Amino acid sequence: MNNELLNVTGRIFNVQFFCVHDGPGIRTTVFLKGCPLHCLWCHNPEGILRDVHLSFSENKCLKCGACANVCNVHKVTDGKHSVDREKCSLRAECVKVCPTEALSIVGRDVTVGEVISDILKDKKFYEPSGGGATFSGGEPAMQPEFLLALVKSAKAEGINAAVETSGCAPYGVYESLLPYVDSFLFDCKETDPALHRKFTGVDNALILSNLRKLHSAGASILLRCPIIPGLNDRDEHFRGIAELSKELPNLLGVEILAYHRLAASKSGRMGLNIQDEYEPPAQELVKEWNDTLRTYGANVFDA
Repeated sequence: MNNELLNVTGRIFNVQFFCVHDGPGIRTTVFLKGCPLHCLWCHNPEGILRDVHLSFSENKCLKCGACANVCNVHKVTDGKHSVDREKCSLRAECVKVCPTEALSIVGRDVTVGEVISDILKDKKFYEPSGGGATFSGGEPAMQPEFLLALVKSAKAEGINAAVETSGCAPYGVYESLLPYVDSFLFDCKETDPALHRKFTGVDNALILSNLRKLHSAGASILLRCPIIPGLNDRDEHFRGIAELSKELPNLLGVEILAYHRLAASKSGRMGLNIQDEYEPPAQELVKEWNDTLRTYGANVFDA
């Protein structure tokens, strides 16, 4: 193993074990901090900011004042707990004394070696299930040196490596990953350029260009499409996804990612603007979406 690679440092916000929805088989998913998109429905708002920050779960708080006794960031007055995040120096003294774990620090700097050690804990599950490690975010391509060192090190250990990406990074980042990545889980959030900018804050020209270049380079790609009722569950978008999949015939398929409501509560805990909530689709509606894509000629992946 290359010690130089193992010493590369990056910032993550979670390592999740025994995942079955982040690529084939049983996987360990590593979530990297930082994202250039600001999707209205973001499922991982704790990954948007590159900075480390404080999380406060009000529903867990006892209003006991233990945190306020050790840190002036917190005040408990008349049964109300307030947090002045601008004062927070991330010393985490408040986290240490909170009896219900209502407070936590989101984000930590780690070496590639530390991450690979975590991934190897479940290596015995990977081969029989066809699983491995998935590097997600945020947007993992926002930390290109760290991501490249991670996938190189995973491959050196014989671990299947997948990268989940929005495609919003210079193509050179993806080109450098090609020899080491077994599959890309590539998000297609919206096919209409104007609506893509409205929903995510960025244009989709670079994203689609990267998708086409990766496909031409022979990358193994699963096109994953978050569908949010009332935003992008339009017939035109489904047609656009199908046309894209027909243009790129070597895709592993198209997978719908149905909206869920977990993100809005997480935004509040991070001190971010709380997202609007949308109506989660019933399974019957998701089936209709898949059927619509098939009708338009898409190769739908819904295993």
